[in-house]
Amino acid sequence: MERGHLVVATRIPDAVVERLRAHADVTDVSDRPRDEWPGPLATALGVLVSSNIPIDAAFLDAAPQLRIVATWSVGYDNVDVAALAARGIILTNTSGSLVEAVADLTYALVIFAVRNLAAGLSYVRSGRWMHEQMPFGHDLEGSTLGIVGFGQIGLAVAKRAQVSGMRVVYTNRNPRADDAATGASYRPFDALLAEADCIVLLVPLTDETRGMFGDDTFARMKPAATLVNVARGAVVDTDALLRALEQKKIAGAALDVTDPEPFPPDHPLALHENVVIVPHVGSATVETRARMAMLAAENLIAFVEGRTVPTPVLAGRD
Repeated sequence: MERGHLVVATRIPDAVVERLRAHADVTDVSDRPRDEWPGPLATALGVLVSSNIPIDAAFLDAAPQLRIVATWSVGYDNVDVAALAARGIILTNTSGSLVEAVADLTYALVIFAVRNLAAGLSYVRSGRWMHEQMPFGHDLEGSTLGIVGFGQIGLAVAKRAQVSGMRVVYTNRNPRADDAATGASYRPFDALLAEADCIVLLVPLTDETRGMFGDDTFARMKPAATLVNVARGAVVDTDALLRALEQKKIAGAALDVTDPEPFPPDHPLALHENVVIVPHVGSATVETRARMAMLAAENLIAFVEGRTVPTPVLAGRD
């Protein structure tokens, strides 16, 4: 029986590539310039991509035989889902493979934001520690953490926060049915903005969530509140966040994601004393990224073997 042809378009561990090669013919284009991709894509049955590769009409036109896109990420805002659906192409992600790593990073940023550690770093690096008392942060114990988007990662963050004595409130499209078990409490969005001392963003980037945190949203937060974004950069209006900080509408921010990304090092927000920015490293551990890559590969292998893919986002056509 003829083996399917798969294209790997992002750098993944060698062991994962070899796993794919045991089941299909594989072309790795991750080190090639994009203008050399159309040749291999022309006969590709499936592709493995990362979230920084646009899967749009131009990409799909270069891959007329494509039946499955496996993205090495949980988010898929880089994918034109409607275009895939129109062509009957399956989309998979790596849901569930990065929960604990992202929750660890998220809670580290919560601590940084609430304790005002970005200012502490600035004081040390600028030499002011020798001459001035840096501004204090706030206690985690007894404060309220608001989580916008309370899925698997949100629940894992809540567990970490509760160990520190934080109260957890959340907002979703609908309340969860397990509040008694999780110890978290549902709030409508406006109520969460008014109540939370630190707000964590964990929503996907959609037309509804793009720019969700802008001037009006920041005006409804507590002046002493902090923002932590580990969702997607464009969920927050960057200019509005800078204005909120400069006008003291909020006290600080910690960002794993930015808009644009990578973020210019000379941007006023990057230089702001009450802001810490890390380079989209929520899932960036050796173990987690290897697990994510292998899950993306297993989705492709399941497809070429005629099995149900493990983590589907979009079903294709038979």
